[in-house]
Amino acid sequence: QVHLVESGGGLVQAGDSLRHSCAASGRTFSSYAMGWFRQAPGKEREFVATITRTGGTTAYADSVKGRFTISRDNAKNTVYLQMSNLKPEDTAVYYCAAGDIITIRPTAYRYWGQGTQVTVSS
Repeated sequence: QVHLVESGGGLVQAGDSLRHSCAASGRTFSSYAMGWFRQAPGKEREFVATITRTGGTTAYADSVKGRFTISRDNAKNTVYLQMSNLKPEDTAVYYCAAGDIITIRPTAYRYWGQGTQVTVSS
């Protein structure tokens, strides 16, 4: 069992940067691949980024590639999402998730954080 707690959301202007953190409880954090997803009002939850257990491999949605960076610190049981050059279309609730494999499919992730709101004004 993994409990995920997110922080770092907020209201920013277009072009600003923001960093999400997702802290995990338990000793098994390093055994999970981690992902970030987001959901805008009226839309389905969509993949943002994912990272392997060791952090050696990452993958991104095309819409955030080059602007967002996922990373993890297994000693701190934390995964991060650094978001730069934010756009109004990045406005959504952002979720972190833990799973057994690195994948873009949200159904493959077993544990989810509570979500944090990011609002980007133009």
